[in-house]
Amino acid sequence: MKADAIIDCIGLYCPMPIVNTAKKVREMGEGQVLEIIADDEGVKQDMPNWARMTGNEFLGIEEEKGKYHVFVKKKSR
Repeated sequence: MKADAIIDCIGLYCPMPIVNTAKKVREMGEGQVLEIIADDEGVKQDMPNWARMTGNEFLGIEEEKGKYHVFVKKKSR
């Protein structure tokens, strides 16, 4: 999946991947896609929940060699 921006959350644990995602999404334009790379398994549950609670769109997770590539689309107004 193609992302407009990527943040690296390797080595960070809850709640930091969510905190960093929220900060980056605020900087992005409507409809842009953010890729979050993390190694904390908690993102598999945390990120879909965060997206639902904030109105952003959770696009999915790809797992590769112990790393999670999470894709979130910034909500449109």
